Amino acid sequence: MRAYDIILKKRNGNRLTKEEIAFFVSSYTKGDIPDYQASALLMAIYFQAMDDEETSFLTEAMMNSGEVYDLSSIPGKKIDKHSTGGVGDKVSIILAPLVASAGVTVPMMSGRGLGHTGGTLDKLESIPGFRTNLTKEEFISNLKKINVAMIGQSEFIAPADKRLYALRDVTGTIESIPLIASSIMSKKLAEGIDGLVLDVKTGSGAFMKKEKDAVRVAKAMAAIGRKMGKKVAALITDMEQPLGNAIGNSLEIKECIEVLKGRGPQDLIDITLELGAYMLKLSGKANNVAKGRGILKRHLSDGSAFQRFKDMIRLQDGDVNVIDNPSLLPSARYTKDLLSERNGYISKMDTEAIGIASCMLGAGRERIEDKIDPAVGIVINKKLGDKIKKGESLALLHYNSEDKLAEAYKKLQDAYLISSKRPKKRQLIRRIIMA
Repeated sequence: MRAYDIILKKRNGNRLTKEEIAFFVSSYTKGDIPDYQASALLMAIYFQAMDDEETSFLTEAMMNSGEVYDLSSIPGKKIDKHSTGGVGDKVSIILAPLVASAGVTVPMMSGRGLGHTGGTLDKLESIPGFRTNLTKEEFISNLKKINVAMIGQSEFIAPADKRLYALRDVTGTIESIPLIASSIMSKKLAEGIDGLVLDVKTGSGAFMKKEKDAVRVAKAMAAIGRKMGKKVAALITDMEQPLGNAIGNSLEIKECIEVLKGRGPQDLIDITLELGAYMLKLSGKANNVAKGRGILKRHLSDGSAFQRFKDMIRLQDGDVNVIDNPSLLPSARYTKDLLSERNGYISKMDTEAIGIASCMLGAGRERIEDKIDPAVGIVINKKLGDKIKKGESLALLHYNSEDKLAEAYKKLQDAYLISSKRPKKRQLIRRIIMA
Protein backbone atom coordinates (compact mmCIF):
# COMPACT_ATOMS: atom_id res chain seq x y z
CA MET A 1 0.00 0.00 0.00
CA ARG A 2 1.00 3.62 -0.57
CA ALA A 3 -0.07 6.61 1.52
CA TYR A 4 -0.49 8.62 -1.71
CA ASP A 5 -3.14 6.22 -3.06
CA ILE A 6 -5.09 6.32 0.21
CA ILE A 7 -5.07 10.14 0.24
CA LEU A 8 -6.23 10.22 -3.39
CA LYS A 9 -9.00 7.70 -2.74
CA LYS A 10 -10.45 9.73 0.12
CA ARG A 11 -9.95 13.03 -1.71
CA ASN A 12 -12.16 11.65 -4.48
CA GLY A 13 -14.90 10.80 -1.99
CA ASN A 14 -14.45 7.02 -1.85
CA ARG A 15 -14.65 4.77 1.21
CA LEU A 16 -11.44 3.56 2.81
CA THR A 17 -11.10 -0.06 3.88
CA LYS A 18 -10.15 -1.24 7.35
CA GLU A 19 -6.77 -2.37 6.02
CA GLU A 20 -6.04 0.99 4.37
CA ILE A 21 -6.89 2.95 7.51
CA ALA A 22 -4.90 0.58 9.75
CA PHE A 23 -1.89 0.82 7.41
CA PHE A 24 -1.96 4.61 7.33
CA VAL A 25 -2.37 5.05 11.10
CA SER A 26 0.28 2.46 11.95
CA SER A 27 2.78 3.83 9.43
CA TYR A 28 2.24 7.42 10.59
CA THR A 29 2.67 6.45 14.25
CA LYS A 30 5.98 4.72 13.42
CA GLY A 31 7.17 7.78 11.47
CA ASP A 32 7.07 6.12 8.05
CA ILE A 33 4.50 8.62 6.74
CA PRO A 34 5.42 12.34 6.98
CA ASP A 35 3.24 15.04 8.56
CA TYR A 36 2.40 16.61 5.19
CA GLN A 37 0.78 13.41 3.92
CA ALA A 38 -1.11 12.88 7.19
CA SER A 39 -2.30 16.51 6.96
CA ALA A 40 -3.50 15.86 3.41
CA LEU A 41 -5.55 12.85 4.54
CA LEU A 42 -7.03 14.81 7.45
CA MET A 43 -8.11 17.57 5.06
CA ALA A 44 -9.60 14.99 2.68
CA ILE A 45 -11.57 13.49 5.59
CA TYR A 46 -12.66 16.99 6.65
CA PHE A 47 -14.21 17.68 3.24
CA GLN A 48 -15.34 14.17 2.21
CA ALA A 49 -16.26 12.88 5.72
CA MET A 50 -16.41 9.21 6.70
CA ASP A 51 -19.33 6.86 7.18
CA ASP A 52 -19.94 5.08 10.51
CA GLU A 53 -17.96 2.01 9.51
CA GLU A 54 -14.92 4.02 8.36
CA THR A 55 -15.04 6.06 11.57
CA SER A 56 -15.08 2.88 13.67
CA PHE A 57 -12.11 1.54 11.65
CA LEU A 58 -10.21 4.78 12.33
CA THR A 59 -11.09 4.58 16.04
CA GLU A 60 -9.90 0.99 16.27
CA ALA A 61 -6.64 1.76 14.44
CA MET A 62 -5.87 4.69 16.76
CA MET A 63 -6.83 2.66 19.83
CA ASN A 64 -4.49 -0.15 18.75
CA SER A 65 -1.62 2.25 18.02
CA GLY A 66 -0.68 1.99 21.72
CA GLU A 67 -1.50 0.12 24.88
CA VAL A 68 -5.01 -1.20 25.49
CA TYR A 69 -5.70 -1.91 29.15
CA ASP A 70 -7.02 -5.36 30.06
CA LEU A 71 -9.37 -5.03 33.02
CA SER A 72 -10.80 -8.54 32.75
CA SER A 73 -9.29 -9.47 36.14
CA ILE A 74 -11.76 -7.04 37.74
CA PRO A 75 -15.26 -8.55 38.11
CA GLY A 76 -18.33 -6.80 36.74
CA LYS A 77 -18.85 -4.21 34.02
CA LYS A 78 -16.41 -1.31 33.70
CA ILE A 79 -18.23 1.92 32.85
CA ASP A 80 -16.75 5.37 32.18
CA LYS A 81 -18.15 8.81 31.42
CA HIS A 82 -16.85 11.49 29.08
CA SER A 83 -17.81 15.15 28.76
CA THR A 84 -17.11 17.26 25.68
CA GLY A 85 -16.28 20.15 28.04
CA GLY A 86 -17.94 23.22 29.46
CA VAL A 87 -17.65 25.98 32.06
CA GLY A 88 -17.96 24.88 35.69
CA ASP A 89 -18.24 21.25 34.57
CA LYS A 90 -16.92 19.37 37.59
CA VAL A 91 -19.33 16.43 37.25
CA SER A 92 -16.69 13.69 36.83
CA ILE A 93 -15.17 14.44 40.24
CA ILE A 94 -18.51 13.78 41.94
CA LEU A 95 -19.78 11.12 39.57
CA ALA A 96 -16.83 8.70 39.61
CA PRO A 97 -16.80 8.03 43.39
CA LEU A 98 -20.61 8.19 43.56
CA VAL A 99 -21.10 5.47 40.93
CA ALA A 100 -18.20 3.46 42.41
CA SER A 101 -19.92 3.55 45.82
CA ALA A 102 -22.89 1.83 44.14
CA GLY A 103 -20.65 -1.10 43.11
CA VAL A 104 -19.74 -0.15 39.53
CA THR A 105 -16.07 -0.08 38.48
CA VAL A 106 -15.23 3.36 37.06
CA PRO A 107 -11.85 3.59 35.27
CA MET A 108 -11.67 7.28 34.37
CA MET A 109 -9.04 8.89 32.16
CA SER A 110 -9.46 12.66 32.08
CA GLY A 111 -7.84 15.67 30.45
CA ARG A 112 -6.53 19.13 31.24
CA GLY A 113 -8.26 22.42 30.60
CA LEU A 114 -7.57 24.34 27.42
CA GLY A 115 -9.20 27.55 26.22
CA HIS A 116 -12.36 28.54 28.08
CA THR A 117 -13.09 25.08 29.56
CA GLY A 118 -11.61 23.65 32.74
CA GLY A 119 -9.86 20.30 33.06
CA THR A 120 -10.67 17.53 35.54
CA LEU A 121 -6.98 16.80 36.15
CA ASP A 122 -6.22 20.44 36.99
CA LYS A 123 -9.09 20.52 39.46
CA LEU A 124 -8.02 17.31 41.17
CA GLU A 125 -4.41 18.49 41.36
CA SER A 126 -5.49 21.52 43.39
CA ILE A 127 -5.79 18.95 46.21
CA PRO A 128 -2.28 18.93 47.75
CA GLY A 129 -0.32 15.78 46.86
CA PHE A 130 -2.98 14.25 44.59
CA ARG A 131 -1.40 12.17 41.81
CA THR A 132 -3.03 11.69 38.42
CA ASN A 133 -0.01 9.97 36.83
CA LEU A 134 -0.60 6.49 38.22
CA THR A 135 1.14 3.53 36.62
CA LYS A 136 -1.05 0.94 34.93
CA GLU A 137 -0.45 -1.38 37.89
CA GLU A 138 -1.49 1.29 40.42
CA PHE A 139 -4.53 2.13 38.31
CA ILE A 140 -5.74 -1.48 38.23
CA SER A 141 -4.90 -2.03 41.90
CA ASN A 142 -7.02 0.98 42.94
CA LEU A 143 -9.92 -0.20 40.78
CA LYS A 144 -9.81 -3.56 42.54
CA LYS A 145 -9.70 -1.94 45.99
CA ILE A 146 -12.33 0.80 45.69
CA ASN A 147 -13.85 0.53 42.14
CA VAL A 148 -12.53 3.94 41.05
CA ALA A 149 -9.36 5.72 39.87
CA MET A 150 -9.04 9.05 38.04
CA ILE A 151 -5.91 9.50 35.96
CA GLY A 152 -4.45 11.36 32.99
CA GLN A 153 -3.82 9.84 29.58
CA SER A 154 -0.61 7.82 29.46
CA GLU A 155 1.80 8.53 26.59
CA PHE A 156 1.26 4.90 25.61
CA ILE A 157 -2.52 5.25 25.21
CA ALA A 158 -3.59 6.01 21.61
CA PRO A 159 -0.31 7.74 20.58
CA ALA A 160 -1.63 8.04 17.00
CA ASP A 161 -4.46 10.23 18.26
CA LYS A 162 -2.01 12.49 20.10
CA ARG A 163 0.04 13.04 16.93
CA LEU A 164 -2.98 13.47 14.65
CA TYR A 165 -4.68 15.86 17.08
CA ALA A 166 -1.59 18.08 17.08
CA LEU A 167 -1.82 18.21 13.27
CA ARG A 168 -5.55 18.93 13.33
CA ASP A 169 -4.91 21.82 15.70
CA VAL A 170 -2.70 23.59 13.14
CA THR A 171 -4.34 22.54 9.85
CA GLY A 172 -7.92 23.72 10.35
CA THR A 173 -9.36 20.21 10.63
CA ILE A 174 -10.56 20.21 14.26
CA GLU A 175 -14.27 20.59 13.40
CA SER A 176 -14.71 17.23 11.67
CA ILE A 177 -17.33 14.91 13.17
CA PRO A 178 -15.50 11.63 12.28
CA LEU A 179 -12.19 13.03 13.57
CA ILE A 180 -13.74 14.35 16.81
CA ALA A 181 -15.62 11.11 17.47
CA SER A 182 -12.70 8.78 16.72
CA SER A 183 -10.31 10.91 18.81
CA ILE A 184 -12.51 10.72 21.91
CA MET A 185 -13.54 7.09 21.51
CA SER A 186 -10.04 5.73 20.76
CA LYS A 187 -8.78 6.96 24.13
CA LYS A 188 -11.86 5.86 26.05
CA LEU A 189 -11.97 2.37 24.54
CA ALA A 190 -8.25 1.87 25.24
CA GLU A 191 -9.17 1.93 28.96
CA GLY A 192 -10.70 -1.52 28.61
CA ILE A 193 -14.26 -0.38 29.38
CA ASP A 194 -17.52 -2.22 28.68
CA GLY A 195 -19.70 0.87 28.44
CA LEU A 196 -19.57 4.64 28.20
CA VAL A 197 -21.93 7.48 29.07
CA LEU A 198 -21.33 10.66 27.07
CA ASP A 199 -22.18 14.17 28.22
CA VAL A 200 -22.27 16.12 24.95
CA LYS A 201 -22.73 19.78 25.75
CA THR A 202 -24.34 22.42 23.56
CA GLY A 203 -24.79 26.16 23.96
CA SER A 204 -22.71 29.29 24.42
CA GLY A 205 -20.20 27.62 26.75
CA ALA A 206 -19.75 24.43 24.70
CA PHE A 207 -17.52 23.61 21.76
CA MET A 208 -20.68 22.63 19.85
CA LYS A 209 -22.74 25.82 20.01
CA LYS A 210 -25.60 24.35 17.95
CA GLU A 211 -27.64 21.43 19.21
CA LYS A 212 -27.67 19.77 15.77
CA ASP A 213 -23.86 19.58 15.81
CA ALA A 214 -23.86 18.09 19.33
CA VAL A 215 -26.37 15.47 18.17
CA ARG A 216 -24.21 14.58 15.16
CA VAL A 217 -21.15 14.07 17.37
CA ALA A 218 -23.16 12.04 19.89
CA LYS A 219 -24.62 9.78 17.18
CA ALA A 220 -21.18 9.25 15.63
CA MET A 221 -19.69 8.19 18.98
CA ALA A 222 -22.67 5.96 19.79
CA ALA A 223 -22.28 4.28 16.40
CA ILE A 224 -18.58 3.62 17.09
CA GLY A 225 -19.45 2.06 20.43
CA ARG A 226 -22.11 -0.14 18.87
CA LYS A 227 -19.77 -1.37 16.11
CA MET A 228 -17.09 -2.18 18.68
CA GLY A 229 -19.46 -4.08 20.95
CA LYS A 230 -19.70 -1.45 23.68
CA LYS A 231 -22.80 -0.04 25.37
CA VAL A 232 -23.07 3.72 24.89
CA ALA A 233 -25.57 6.32 26.07
CA ALA A 234 -25.20 9.97 25.06
CA LEU A 235 -26.95 12.84 26.84
CA ILE A 236 -27.15 16.20 25.06
CA THR A 237 -26.94 18.73 27.91
CA ASP A 238 -27.33 22.48 28.21
CA MET A 239 -24.31 24.79 28.45
CA GLU A 240 -26.00 28.18 28.06
CA GLN A 241 -24.86 28.95 31.61
CA PRO A 242 -22.11 27.58 33.88
CA LEU A 243 -22.79 24.31 35.63
CA GLY A 244 -23.08 24.83 39.36
CA ASN A 245 -21.78 28.11 40.76
CA ALA A 246 -17.99 27.69 41.03
CA ILE A 247 -15.54 28.20 38.16
CA GLY A 248 -11.88 27.58 38.95
CA ASN A 249 -9.94 24.63 40.26
CA SER A 250 -10.00 24.59 44.08
CA LEU A 251 -13.32 26.50 44.04
CA GLU A 252 -14.83 23.64 42.06
CA ILE A 253 -13.35 21.02 44.38
CA LYS A 254 -15.06 22.80 47.30
CA GLU A 255 -18.35 22.66 45.41
CA CYS A 256 -17.83 18.94 44.66
CA ILE A 257 -17.32 18.29 48.37
CA GLU A 258 -20.61 20.10 49.09
CA VAL A 259 -22.50 17.89 46.62
CA LEU A 260 -20.88 14.71 47.97
CA LYS A 261 -22.12 15.78 51.40
CA GLY A 262 -25.66 15.98 50.04
CA ARG A 263 -25.73 19.74 49.48
CA GLY A 264 -24.69 22.02 46.61
CA PRO A 265 -26.33 23.54 43.49
CA GLN A 266 -29.38 21.69 42.20
CA ASP A 267 -28.40 21.74 38.51
CA LEU A 268 -25.08 20.07 39.35
CA ILE A 269 -26.81 17.45 41.48
CA ASP A 270 -29.45 16.76 38.80
CA ILE A 271 -27.03 16.23 35.91
CA THR A 272 -24.72 14.08 38.06
CA LEU A 273 -27.61 11.83 39.10
CA GLU A 274 -28.85 11.53 35.52
CA LEU A 275 -25.46 10.61 34.04
CA GLY A 276 -24.81 8.24 36.94
CA ALA A 277 -28.19 6.57 36.53
CA TYR A 278 -27.33 5.74 32.91
CA MET A 279 -23.96 4.35 34.08
CA LEU A 280 -25.79 2.06 36.50
CA LYS A 281 -28.19 1.01 33.74
CA LEU A 282 -25.33 0.15 31.34
CA SER A 283 -23.58 -1.81 34.09
CA GLY A 284 -26.68 -3.85 34.94
CA LYS A 285 -26.79 -2.56 38.53
CA ALA A 286 -30.15 -0.91 37.76
CA ASN A 287 -32.70 -2.14 35.24
CA ASN A 288 -33.92 1.38 34.52
CA VAL A 289 -32.79 4.98 34.92
CA ALA A 290 -35.32 5.85 37.64
CA LYS A 291 -34.07 2.99 39.81
CA GLY A 292 -30.46 4.04 39.17
CA ARG A 293 -31.25 7.58 40.20
CA GLY A 294 -32.78 6.34 43.45
CA ILE A 295 -29.74 4.20 44.27
CA LEU A 296 -27.39 7.14 43.76
CA LYS A 297 -29.52 9.48 45.87
CA ARG A 298 -29.20 7.02 48.74
CA HIS A 299 -25.42 6.87 48.38
CA LEU A 300 -25.24 10.66 48.46
CA SER A 301 -27.44 10.93 51.54
CA ASP A 302 -25.86 8.10 53.57
CA GLY A 303 -22.31 9.41 53.14
CA SER A 304 -20.93 6.39 51.25
CA ALA A 305 -20.15 8.45 48.09
CA PHE A 306 -18.26 11.01 50.19
CA GLN A 307 -16.30 8.22 51.89
CA ARG A 308 -15.44 6.69 48.50
CA PHE A 309 -14.16 10.09 47.35
CA LYS A 310 -11.93 10.27 50.43
CA ASP A 311 -10.66 6.74 49.75
CA MET A 312 -9.76 7.74 46.20
CA ILE A 313 -7.92 10.87 47.36
CA ARG A 314 -5.98 8.84 49.94
CA LEU A 315 -5.00 6.07 47.50
CA GLN A 316 -3.77 8.66 44.99
CA ASP A 317 -1.63 10.38 47.66
CA GLY A 318 -3.84 13.42 48.17
CA ASP A 319 -4.18 15.17 51.53
CA VAL A 320 -7.47 13.82 52.94
CA ASN A 321 -7.49 16.55 55.60
CA VAL A 322 -8.54 19.12 53.01
CA ILE A 323 -11.62 17.04 52.17
CA ASP A 324 -12.79 17.22 55.78
CA ASN A 325 -11.72 20.87 56.00
CA PRO A 326 -12.02 22.52 52.53
CA SER A 327 -10.71 25.82 53.92
CA LEU A 328 -7.25 24.19 53.70
CA LEU A 329 -7.53 24.12 49.89
CA PRO A 330 -5.72 26.89 47.97
CA SER A 331 -7.57 30.20 48.40
CA ALA A 332 -7.12 33.51 46.59
CA ARG A 333 -5.86 36.52 48.53
CA TYR A 334 -8.48 38.92 47.16
CA THR A 335 -12.10 38.97 46.04
CA LYS A 336 -14.17 41.52 44.11
CA ASP A 337 -17.92 41.61 43.55
CA LEU A 338 -19.39 42.18 40.10
CA LEU A 339 -22.36 44.43 40.91
CA SER A 340 -25.49 44.76 38.82
CA GLU A 341 -26.08 48.17 37.26
CA ARG A 342 -29.85 47.70 36.95
CA ASN A 343 -32.93 45.86 38.20
CA GLY A 344 -34.36 42.97 36.22
CA TYR A 345 -33.89 39.31 35.41
CA ILE A 346 -30.83 37.43 34.11
CA SER A 347 -32.01 36.71 30.56
CA LYS A 348 -28.77 35.61 28.88
CA MET A 349 -25.23 34.58 29.82
CA ASP A 350 -22.27 34.37 27.44
CA THR A 351 -20.86 31.28 29.11
CA GLU A 352 -17.73 31.08 26.96
CA ALA A 353 -16.89 34.69 27.94
CA ILE A 354 -17.35 33.77 31.61
CA GLY A 355 -14.91 30.87 31.16
CA ILE A 356 -12.43 33.21 29.45
CA ALA A 357 -12.75 35.72 32.31
CA SER A 358 -11.83 32.96 34.76
CA CYS A 359 -8.83 32.04 32.61
CA MET A 360 -7.72 35.69 32.60
CA LEU A 361 -7.56 35.54 36.40
CA GLY A 362 -5.21 32.55 36.05
CA ALA A 363 -7.63 29.61 36.44
CA GLY A 364 -7.04 28.27 32.91
CA ARG A 365 -4.56 28.15 30.09
CA GLU A 366 -4.37 29.30 26.49
CA ARG A 367 -1.50 26.92 25.67
CA ILE A 368 -1.06 23.44 27.10
CA GLU A 369 2.26 24.43 28.70
CA ASP A 370 0.78 27.43 30.60
CA LYS A 371 0.75 27.21 34.40
CA ILE A 372 -2.52 27.71 36.26
CA ASP A 373 -3.29 29.20 39.64
CA PRO A 374 -5.44 26.65 41.53
CA ALA A 375 -6.87 29.26 43.91
CA VAL A 376 -8.44 31.77 41.53
CA GLY A 377 -11.72 31.84 39.63
CA ILE A 378 -15.30 33.06 39.78
CA VAL A 379 -18.33 32.15 41.90
CA ILE A 380 -21.61 32.86 40.14
CA ASN A 381 -24.28 34.36 42.39
CA LYS A 382 -27.03 34.88 39.79
CA LYS A 383 -27.99 32.60 36.91
CA LEU A 384 -30.57 32.50 34.12
CA GLY A 385 -34.03 33.53 35.29
CA ASP A 386 -32.85 34.92 38.63
CA LYS A 387 -34.15 38.30 39.77
CA ILE A 388 -31.48 40.94 40.40
CA LYS A 389 -31.54 44.39 42.01
CA LYS A 390 -29.22 47.26 41.16
CA GLY A 391 -26.10 47.04 43.35
CA GLU A 392 -26.61 43.33 44.07
CA SER A 393 -23.75 40.89 43.36
CA LEU A 394 -23.91 38.97 40.09
CA ALA A 395 -20.66 37.12 40.75
CA LEU A 396 -17.57 37.16 42.97
CA LEU A 397 -14.10 37.21 41.39
CA HIS A 398 -11.32 35.43 43.32
CA TYR A 399 -7.86 36.67 42.31
CA ASN A 400 -4.22 36.87 43.37
CA SER A 401 -2.96 39.46 40.87
CA GLU A 402 -4.41 42.66 39.47
CA ASP A 403 -2.60 42.19 36.14
CA LYS A 404 -5.74 41.23 34.21
CA LEU A 405 -8.38 41.94 36.85
CA ALA A 406 -9.90 44.94 35.04
CA GLU A 407 -10.02 43.03 31.76
CA ALA A 408 -11.57 39.95 33.40
CA TYR A 409 -14.10 42.12 35.27
CA LYS A 410 -15.20 43.80 32.03
CA LYS A 411 -15.39 40.43 30.23
CA LEU A 412 -17.59 39.04 33.00
CA GLN A 413 -19.74 42.18 33.11
CA ASP A 414 -20.39 42.02 29.35
CA ALA A 415 -21.32 38.32 29.62
CA TYR A 416 -24.56 39.13 31.49
CA LEU A 417 -27.72 40.40 29.81
CA ILE A 418 -30.34 41.76 32.21
CA SER A 419 -33.87 42.45 30.97
CA SER A 420 -37.25 43.35 32.46
CA LYS A 421 -38.79 39.99 31.49
CA ARG A 422 -37.98 36.63 33.08
CA PRO A 423 -36.81 34.15 30.40
CA LYS A 424 -38.27 30.68 29.96
CA LYS A 425 -36.67 27.98 32.09
CA ARG A 426 -34.16 25.91 30.11
CA GLN A 427 -34.06 22.13 30.02
CA LEU A 428 -30.82 20.75 31.43
CA ILE A 429 -31.09 17.47 29.49
CA ARG A 430 -31.96 18.23 25.86
CA ARG A 431 -31.89 14.77 24.27
CA ILE A 432 -30.81 11.19 24.98
CA ILE A 433 -29.21 9.00 22.33
CA MET A 434 -28.67 5.27 22.94
CA ALA A 435 -26.39 2.96 20.94
